Amino acid sequence: MIAGPERTPLPRGFFDRPVLEVAPDLLGRTLVRRTADGPVELRLTEVEAYDGANDPGSHAFRGRTARNSVMFGPPGHAYVYFTYGMWHCLNVVCGPEGAASGVLLRAGEIQVGAELARKRRISARNDKELAKGPARLATALDVDRALDGTDLCTGTDAPLSVLTGTPPPADLVRSGPRTGVGGDGAPHPWRFWISDDPTVSPYRAHQPRRRAT
Repeated sequence: MIAGPERTPLPRGFFDRPVLEVAPDLLGRTLVRRTADGPVELRLTEVEAYDGANDPGSHAFRGRTARNSVMFGPPGHAYVYFTYGMWHCLNVVCGPEGAASGVLLRAGEIQVGAELARKRRISARNDKELAKGPARLATALDVDRALDGTDLCTGTDAPLSVLTGTPPPADLVRSGPRTGVGGDGAPHPWRFWISDDPTVSPYRAHQPRRRAT
């Protein structure tokens, strides 16, 4: 694999910024997952920002728990959570230590290791769907809670890292409400994506759960 500026791991300082600066700047970056089966790489095309104690939609809004403790640690680490009893989702911790803000990695275009990603995502109808949505992204990359707290800035031999990649032109970056977020956080335009990219997941508004009768 040819080395170059676009293959350089992002430094910790990249992530040590306000979440609303980091989130759109992650678009076009290369996310790399390395396992014994081989690497899978994708170009990030969709992300969502979550602003800790300032954001009712954030897991960290009510403070530190065993589940979200990684969010309070140094920036540039992975926060992985398990949801609905079946799916994992991958986030990147950002902002100063203690701020507990992070970016959910929602979708990407598989550029290396598509065959391996297909084996993990057997229900995908085509390669555009391999990492189209946060649970699909985590499945295609074989991400689970074992990677919670992984340092993304340690270099190209790490199990998970984010490389410089090729960010899109500013006029192709779009923003809008986050998917599935209700309450006071619903209108925040904190989902960012690359315009007209076929790997971006469809927007879904929050649907309140019905109470059992």
